[in-house]
Amino acid sequence: MEVERVMLEPPPPRAVDEPDWDQLSDAELGLAFAQGADGSLEESFRRWGTLVNTLAWRLLGDPGEAEDVTQQVFVAAWRGRHTFAPDKGSLPAWLVGSTKHRVVDKQRARGREVRLVRAAVEEAAEKERDEAPELETDRLLLATEIARLPDPRRSILRLAFYDGYTHAEISEQLGLPLGTVKSHARRALLHLRERLTTS
Repeated sequence: MEVERVMLEPPPPRAVDEPDWDQLSDAELGLAFAQGADGSLEESFRRWGTLVNTLAWRLLGDPGEAEDVTQQVFVAAWRGRHTFAPDKGSLPAWLVGSTKHRVVDKQRARGREVRLVRAAVEEAAEKERDEAPELETDRLLLATEIARLPDPRRSILRLAFYDGYTHAEISEQLGLPLGTVKSHARRALLHLRERLTTS
């Protein structure tokens, strides 16, 4: 009889610090996140990770960069959770705002890379204008400098500038990690800029 009585007793209540995440509203989860509750980051990612990733993908057009942005958004959100004010807005809205800022940063970085090459070509054209004003000369000069680059930098720049591939597409085509492709592209552009401005 004693065994039956114990078995019929209800299970002990859930500890206060172990919330049932599925039962929490978005607002309650936002409050838990702001307070740094264990498990709130994982639950926030489960609820809104796809939203952040989809938004970044649509704005950037690059799944690899979208994944980078998604990771950066949640890591930065957790580290800066003390700046999130649940009484002034929802957590998903805050994450979306952070995503847009990260996307703008990525787009600016892309723009800087393109401007490096354009500036190098323009500076080279300025130096060559008196002797060879034809634009074709500048193109040949740039093509020559790219051809002198060692692989995989040469292949990366050719795929990017002549074929219009994104970093993610180049990564897939060459079988290189995305970060490696970006690093080679950045260093190759800096090298070209130096060569074209000093030649």
